[in-house]
Amino acid sequence: MKQALNNHFVHKPMPERLVLFGVALVFWLLLVWPVSPVDGRLLVGDIVVGVFVAAFVAMVMKEIIRVNFIRFLKPRSWFWGFIYIFVFSWNVLRGGMDVAYRVLHPAMPIRPGIVRVKSTIKTSTGRTALANSITLTPGTLTLDVTDDGVFYVHWLFVTTLDDEEAAELILRRFEWYIERIFE
Repeated sequence: MKQALNNHFVHKPMPERLVLFGVALVFWLLLVWPVSPVDGRLLVGDIVVGVFVAAFVAMVMKEIIRVNFIRFLKPRSWFWGFIYIFVFSWNVLRGGMDVAYRVLHPAMPIRPGIVRVKSTIKTSTGRTALANSITLTPGTLTLDVTDDGVFYVHWLFVTTLDDEEAAELILRRFEWYIERIFE
């Protein structure tokens, strides 16, 4: 048990932890900045708490540090991540409107079911991002992801039972962008 705990904290190289610390600290400061009561300036307490939170995140959250972490720092990944925010937001808005229509319609036209779809994404980080994107889009929920990239998705209105057609409707709208961000 003690050895496993030691491995948990020393498994990843220090530069990756420092980058994670920096990202967590910047994120924290962006969260607390407009809340500070004195002319919108950061208070010393905000910065001190942010340092402690970022240090905790850098020490404990080794799972979010990818094997190829340095690729995440490339401008290409950031560019596609920025574009993906708009693609994802559009799909969430469209899915929300569709779910609202189905729930408010007097006949409640739903046809729920679980579909099996195969992804082409190879990395676990990319698959996790894809699974979360599917789950956060109204009308779909990722139930399971297998090691070979098969997603089991609960779909509010199943329009096809064909695996490839379902993949086109559920996965492919996100997959292309996620591949460029994480692979």
